[in-house]
Amino acid sequence: QVQLVESGGGLVQAGGSLRLSCAASGRTFNSFAVGWFRQAPGKEREFVAGITGGGVYTYYSDSVKGRFTISRDNAVKTVYLQMNSLKPEDTAVYYCAAGYSDYARTSAPYHYWGQGTQVTVSS
Repeated sequence: QVQLVESGGGLVQAGGSLRLSCAASGRTFNSFAVGWFRQAPGKEREFVAGITGGGVYTYYSDSVKGRFTISRDNAVKTVYLQMNSLKPEDTAVYYCAAGYSDYARTSAPYHYWGQGTQVTVSS
C-alpha cells in the first residue's frame, strides 16, 4: 500500500517556475514507477512525466519536454516535478501516481494516486 500527497502548487505568472513534490508512505516505494499527470477543466487527464523506481530513467510528454524535470529521492520517499518556463496552458490540477509498470503513459497502470495540487499560470 502506498499513499501519496502532492504539494507545491500555486499561482505563477507565465515564464515562471514551480516545484511540485509528491511525498509517499510505504516501505517499498523504490519498487514503484511514479508518474505525474494533469487535468485541466473540461479536459481528460493527461500524462506529463514519469520516472522509474530507481530513478535512472525519465520520460516526458512532448508538451513539457525541455521545460519540466522529474526526479526522485527514495531516501525521503519523494518525487519532484520541477516546472520551468510555465505557460497558461499548463494550468491544471496535477496528480502524482505510483505503479509497477515502467514507462507507462496512461492512467490504468498506476495503482495509487494522490489528491492533486492546483497549478495556475497567468498570462
